[in-house]
Amino acid sequence: MGSVYKRGGVWWIKYYRNGKPFYESSGSEKETEARKLLKSREGSIVDGKFHGLKVERITFDELAEDLLNDYRINARKSLDRIELSIKHLKGYFSGTKTINITTGEIQRYVLKRQAEKAENGTINRELTALKRSFTLASRQTPPKVVNVPYIPMLKENSARTGYFEHDEYLGIKVHLPDYLKPVLTQGYHTGMRLREILDLQWSQVDMVEGKIILDADNTKNNEARIIFLSGELFQTLLQQKILRDEKCPSCPYVFFNPRGNQIKDFGDAWDRALLKMGRELHYKCKDCGEITAISEKKLRKRLTCRKCQGTQLKRHDKIFHDLRRTAIRNMVRASIPERVAMKISGHKTRSVFDRYNIVNEADLKSAAEKVTQLHREAEERVNGYKTVTVGTNRGTE
Repeated sequence: MGSVYKRGGVWWIKYYRNGKPFYESSGSEKETEARKLLKSREGSIVDGKFHGLKVERITFDELAEDLLNDYRINARKSLDRIELSIKHLKGYFSGTKTINITTGEIQRYVLKRQAEKAENGTINRELTALKRSFTLASRQTPPKVVNVPYIPMLKENSARTGYFEHDEYLGIKVHLPDYLKPVLTQGYHTGMRLREILDLQWSQVDMVEGKIILDADNTKNNEARIIFLSGELFQTLLQQKILRDEKCPSCPYVFFNPRGNQIKDFGDAWDRALLKMGRELHYKCKDCGEITAISEKKLRKRLTCRKCQGTQLKRHDKIFHDLRRTAIRNMVRASIPERVAMKISGHKTRSVFDRYNIVNEADLKSAAEKVTQLHREAEERVNGYKTVTVGTNRGTE
């Protein structure tokens, strides 16, 4: 049985769990408040929900560090992204006890981030990190948190719908430097992620069998996959092999710059190629979300947002990743089974794959024409049936 006693002007309580005594201040000068706390503690012990006073002293900082360690231990490739999310979360929750992180407090955090012009998608990534940190803490032995707060997610804007038609692919290919044209071809035909392409080494390419073997360590979703080479893609890699053997035989990378080194970034060359095509470039400000358009030749690092004068601008349309959507859409158009297309593109879930399988105006127009043709055929059958019926009746007369 527990008890209450007074120490100075404050009432304390004493209770037991598994024979171990616990002493806790009620923080009140009223005995009734102490007895309420004692009753609550004894009830939690009976229900098996009391895990010690240490749980109530744990702050968000400890949960955040555990989450980062989980990513490091499992060598997750999105560690840099989770670190950024934790940075924003700590700016608000650092030093806060986990028992005080309620749904209401989380909603106030969301309002703060929205006031900072953070996009809903960015905020959702941060809320996902917060939820994951609580989940890991609840699975600890002993648990570091007793209750996981409800964390409402925000509605995100529609997924990007960018893609390259074949004439656009040929157009930008003409204006890219020669050493980047093979990178473009690889992305257009395979839908590989840019990092997968730039990190591709000759040890992963079998020109005899005509295939690329991506190990689990070389893919974003940690699943190995095989991509077969044919047509323009095979010829492109064959030329790369010949060029590499002649110019830089020691380079392990399939795609390399004129100095024989791995290609790191080619954003400015990409922009120049689009400008030469006559396209207007659009950049989105990471600070305020304003879209800035430029039509003259400027390096992106010299751009500033026309609204807030911020310098953190990101390309908004016609980015390299649009080639991934294009390749997936082309595979579906070619009647390749979606299961096979997902294996080639490296998508693990159907929901994400569907976001990449873009339906454009041409697809919609084609669908409308097919429906019209269906109606026309049905009408012709009905008219033909009427003609036959009338002729039969006249013959009877």
